[in-house]
Amino acid sequence: MSHVPRQIRLGAFLMQTGHHIAGWRHPGAQADAGSNFQHYVALARQAEAAHFDAIFLSDSSGIRGTDQASLARTARSDFFEPVTLLSALAAVTQKIGLIATVSTSFHEPYNVARKFASLDHISGGRAGWNLVTSSGRTEAQNFNRDELDEHALRYERATEFHDAVLRLWDSWEDDAFPRDKASGIYLDTAKLHLPDHRGKHFRIRGPLNVARSPQGRPVIVQAGASEAGRALAARTAEVIFVAHQTLEEAQAFYADIKNRLPAQERQPDDVKIMPGIFPVIGASLAEAEEKFEQLQELVDPAVGIALLSSTLGNVDLSGLAPDDPVPTLPETNGPKSRQQLLLDLARRDGLNVRQLYLRIAGARGHQQVVGTPSQVADFLQHWFENGAADGFNIMAPWLPGGLNDFIAHVVPELQRRKLFRTAYEGNTLREHLGLKRPAHPAAYPAYA
Repeated sequence: MSHVPRQIRLGAFLMQTGHHIAGWRHPGAQADAGSNFQHYVALARQAEAAHFDAIFLSDSSGIRGTDQASLARTARSDFFEPVTLLSALAAVTQKIGLIATVSTSFHEPYNVARKFASLDHISGGRAGWNLVTSSGRTEAQNFNRDELDEHALRYERATEFHDAVLRLWDSWEDDAFPRDKASGIYLDTAKLHLPDHRGKHFRIRGPLNVARSPQGRPVIVQAGASEAGRALAARTAEVIFVAHQTLEEAQAFYADIKNRLPAQERQPDDVKIMPGIFPVIGASLAEAEEKFEQLQELVDPAVGIALLSSTLGNVDLSGLAPDDPVPTLPETNGPKSRQQLLLDLARRDGLNVRQLYLRIAGARGHQQVVGTPSQVADFLQHWFENGAADGFNIMAPWLPGGLNDFIAHVVPELQRRKLFRTAYEGNTLREHLGLKRPAHPAAYPAYA
């Protein structure tokens, strides 16, 4: 049997007009991307033609931030509901995986299970669910709440939410629906497994009214890096999207997650770790740096401070001036790992408020790579081959141009190095990622 070398996994993280906070102002950006379906059709088809593993859509059940000055200058207030969008994109693509974010904080397991099982059927086995807990107070205020639940409680709920969704997805065995016209038997009730989930947060009888999906279950994606997030990821995730500032941080996270898996009766290959990468690409390093600086110059101070406030955990920075030092902050009830990452970055590099918001204006705390195609490929290869990543989630600075640059110039370089596929090996997201199709469990024990 011929040995197939380990290959980089690639996701295209599609953020409306691009990931740079001022990306919508770039001359080549699709300014109306948030409500332009054909924009997403073109991006999905381009990523599929380049043999990306998946496209990924983040989401929030609300507009983050209430500062009017920054809201007026930011392209983050109009965007499609992601499962709806991916269902439409499934009809105009054939191979590429389709991953959407849906929070466990303000949804119910039955609805989420039904949506993603349906997407998996519609797409022929290409669905993935990015399981997150909500981190914004403005989201809570859209669901009869004034504040978010405490961080620990959100993760406790998320863990049970995941378990309930899996039980619902396994309501039916793979061949439970013979639909035999001659005998008159539409379904084999012996192959029904009633979820009957009874936990602290949810009581769900079931079964799900969608047959078991082509992948057995959609792929589970997770993004938390706090201790609670790591514990949840080791138990539930098949793909982890994560942010790191240094190779050493990435290596430590990678080793920590892989080392936690045996206790969950899982193998290292059962989880793919894919850090976010924000690439700005030029024919020369000077050209790439010039492209990046042109974007940086478009960042309005009000937008930068509002972005910093949100990314640090929705803390009030309204009294700060851009040249002020980054203050000491109390621990957030929002995204704890991201707050710590940014505070560590500010202390390590001696950054003031302006310098810190400019540092995250594109990558949001993810790794930023500015250079030639070869330099970007060098970076990805180094992390991939040195225990820091199984692949990368590509965060284009502006869209469509930033993704086009990566596809046109970096993908061929990775292929030349035999680090990335030149054709899809299968049809489902699990096959693209090298993940096993889960067997149907004989039975679930009573939930405790």
